[in-house]
Amino acid sequence: MSDSPARMGVCQRATLCILFMLGLRQCASAGKILIWPAEFSHWLNLKSIIDELIARGHSVTVVTHSATPSIKTEQSPGYNVDIVEVPYTKQEIVDTLDSMLKYWMYDLQNDNLIQVFLKIKEVMDTSTEQNQVMCRKLFAREDLLEKWRKEQFDVLLTDPLYMCGELLAQKLNLPFIISLRFSYGSVMERLCGQLPAPPSFVPAVGLSYTDHMDFPQRLKNFLFILSQDILFKLIVKLKWDNIFTEFQGKPTTLCETMGKADIWLIRTYWDFEFPRPLLPNFKFVGGLHCKPAKPLPKEMEDFVQSSGDDGIVVFSLGFMIKNITKERANTIASALGQIPQKVLWRYTGEKPETLAPNTRVYDWIPQNDLLGHPKTKAFITHGGTNGIYEAIYHGVPMVGLPLFADQPDNVNHMKTKGAAVMLDFNKMNTEDLKQALNDVINNPSYKESIMRLSRIHHDQPMKPLDQAVYWIEYVMRHKGAKHLRVEAHNLTWYQYHCLDVAAFLLSVIALVVFIFVKTCKWLFRKCCRKTAAKSKKE
Repeated sequence: MSDSPARMGVCQRATLCILFMLGLRQCASAGKILIWPAEFSHWLNLKSIIDELIARGHSVTVVTHSATPSIKTEQSPGYNVDIVEVPYTKQEIVDTLDSMLKYWMYDLQNDNLIQVFLKIKEVMDTSTEQNQVMCRKLFAREDLLEKWRKEQFDVLLTDPLYMCGELLAQKLNLPFIISLRFSYGSVMERLCGQLPAPPSFVPAVGLSYTDHMDFPQRLKNFLFILSQDILFKLIVKLKWDNIFTEFQGKPTTLCETMGKADIWLIRTYWDFEFPRPLLPNFKFVGGLHCKPAKPLPKEMEDFVQSSGDDGIVVFSLGFMIKNITKERANTIASALGQIPQKVLWRYTGEKPETLAPNTRVYDWIPQNDLLGHPKTKAFITHGGTNGIYEAIYHGVPMVGLPLFADQPDNVNHMKTKGAAVMLDFNKMNTEDLKQALNDVINNPSYKESIMRLSRIHHDQPMKPLDQAVYWIEYVMRHKGAKHLRVEAHNLTWYQYHCLDVAAFLLSVIALVVFIFVKTCKWLFRKCCRKTAAKSKKE
């Protein structure tokens, strides 16, 4: 007993030493990350990564513009914000998006192909012009560029929904990481990231095909991908390549610059995707924003509990949809009123006349927490990737009402995997929505399918958020990850497809055939001469 205090002193000193060493290790591993974010739901994904990076002791600086509608520039807990002044306003960005959404939701199906192309081109031109202005304003800020050089960042994380993050990384001589769900029909991944996408079994985004395609579908898929690639190259050449050449000070292209990315963080996983080839520097991190459900506000919890054994339905078309037509709202409300479940509907428009007592509308709902509630039976969604992954995470079957962009493709993936029913937002009637809800709630196959996807999602060596942060820290530790980039980036298109090899082999074959034919002709003529000479002698 007498030497017990001595032993305790040794233990305390050892413990302090271990804690000190751990503290040194944390300080040593902490780095500086520069973020070039996009807006709206894209920002929510990056924000999840930023919060985790900060929690691990890293210093984070976010570069944004003065008109950002998503990023809080005044109160930014934990991270620094550098703002680039732009001549347009937040309202102009929102109006551009609203214009696209309204057209896509209500008018697109009434126009012919040429009208659709011209309208989408008009909206995209406006958005591209705003992006280009931001790029020029950014690179005009020599004070900011010099400040960032002095800060000696370790890596840049960018979302290519807004261009120039990859160009900023090149200007600052930083390794960079791209974070995205998909871009322009996955063209960037194919052409800039060199991600293999055989059209025989990798369906193009926008066609709603699966990896099982018959001959007509494979033909259409091939032609669709080819047209996407040609259109992308044309648009990029006209809109962006000259800007990248200007700021790089040497001839270059957007695709060449993006191809220098060390890691591509793709915000999906095999619970969502069809099997396809991957490259070493492409990492799936789908659902990185998902978390266990937290308790609901008391008033909301009381309403949920009042549903009894019937449970609840969660309904949200995303935060970007501020309003829908009165006719659509009444159709939806009427259908919701005919099911036994209680419904929590995120809706900011005029209160529908057909709204029933079992339905409550909210300006905002804690969507993740509601989907994780044991009484939730179904999720009515527009098909945004974030919402779909929350439904997969918590195992909730879906009724999809896709509106625009990647949403039809997202919902079709869930439909194909047996976890959702897909309806046309503009063409569905009350009975359609009622029947779809009854199907996903009462047909056990939908619940079984979504639970299978949920098990796949949770059965990973690392959580998606940990995976994303790991690869960011990996690039920081190794000063880049060029050893994971395939040599395809340094090959010409004809070398990549071995067309030069094919041409050489065809030339050799042609030469052999030519020599063989010539030899045969020569032997034939020689034989004929001998025969003729013999005949004369006789």
